[in-house]
Amino acid sequence: MPPLIQLEKVTKIYQMGGEELLALREVSLQIEHGEFVAIMGASGSGKSTLMNVIGCLDRPTSGRYLLAGEDVSGLKRNELARIRSETLGFVFQHFNLLARTSALENVELPLHYAGVSSARERSERAMRALTRVGLAARAQHQPNQLSGGQQQRVAIARALVNDPKVILADEPTGALDSRTSMEVMALFQELSAAGITIVLVTHEPDIGRCAARVLTMRDGEIIRDEKQTPMVAQVPPQGRAA
Repeated sequence: MPPLIQLEKVTKIYQMGGEELLALREVSLQIEHGEFVAIMGASGSGKSTLMNVIGCLDRPTSGRYLLAGEDVSGLKRNELARIRSETLGFVFQHFNLLARTSALENVELPLHYAGVSSARERSERAMRALTRVGLAARAQHQPNQLSGGQQQRVAIARALVNDPKVILADEPTGALDSRTSMEVMALFQELSAAGITIVLVTHEPDIGRCAARVLTMRDGEIIRDEKQTPMVAQVPPQGRAA
């Protein structure tokens, strides 16, 4: 079986006015099925660009990117949209939930885009995803009726609803307090243990320690690639903040 994610000498150059910005420099990387990987580095190190390439949100300027054995480097926009819908789930720092829409309806959204026409099937799959993140009882709540941690768990359920091979999380704890962050990371660890590949961008050392592998970036290059025994994400016992 080929690696789930394979980058071969991927370079990304952005045109900024009349100048070129070299965001990635011949990055080669393999991520296997079921790995939990954190990408770390200072602002401007290239970690978000790497995430965008892995997530098929941006094309490499040169090099190859194979996702589940398929070369996606030169695919057209509609083909990339299909890949994102079928293979990838996304979680963002600020949740990106629709404000006047229930948690259940927010989780159903990717199913609409994937062409699932049955309202019953959409509802059942969305409820399964909410149950998986511990929020079945809040299915009819709107985002303003949920805590930050609950909103992020709705966003994770939305990422899960299409049964993706990979969840890409860009600073998923950046808008949360430290206690709620650990609850979210405990959920990611549960999903990783269930076989879902997690690739997470963070600048927080405590969050990075929850992953089994850490890539450190500087000036568009991976300068360190280390496996580690993950810190078990534990929420303090005095109630639950989320």
